[in-house]
Amino acid sequence: MPSSNSTKSALAASMKNLMKRKSFSKISVGEICENCGINRKSFYYHFRDKYDLVNWIYYVDFLEHMQASDLDTGWDIFASICHYFYRESAFYRNALQIEGQNSFQDYFQETLAVYLRSLLQEAVSDPDQKDFSITFYCDALFASIYRWLTAREITPVEEYLNQIRETMETSRFLLNK
Repeated sequence: MPSSNSTKSALAASMKNLMKRKSFSKISVGEICENCGINRKSFYYHFRDKYDLVNWIYYVDFLEHMQASDLDTGWDIFASICHYFYRESAFYRNALQIEGQNSFQDYFQETLAVYLRSLLQEAVSDPDQKDFSITFYCDALFASIYRWLTAREITPVEEYLNQIRETMETSRFLLNK
């Protein structure tokens, strides 16, 4: 009997493989299971639905990636997120287009908010301003990443990061005018 983690990993690998070839909406739980030789009952033992599986993939892969990274600043965290998404772009270009309840979009923004809250802990003391700032940056970063990864041709990650950095520096310039 395979362990829980190996079953989850097999289902995750199947989903990632399928999402490289077809849209999320066209993938069924049955197809995920058939692709990796695991029965539907086992799927539902581990995951509520295919949305839950996509979010689990992000959670496990991303956390593993973030723990392996050497992150000192907010910029390092953002760059690490971008490198991760770029490396896994075939999967995430599809995942980012999932809408509705339990969507990856919502899940990603929730995890992004956790990072932003810790980054803004010392910079913003007013709780209302902190909440506003977190929402603002989550929306801006999500929209930018979404546009970047779903473009017909994905800009290389270093070029994208340079564009973001230059835009942030321009924003400082505009605010000081």
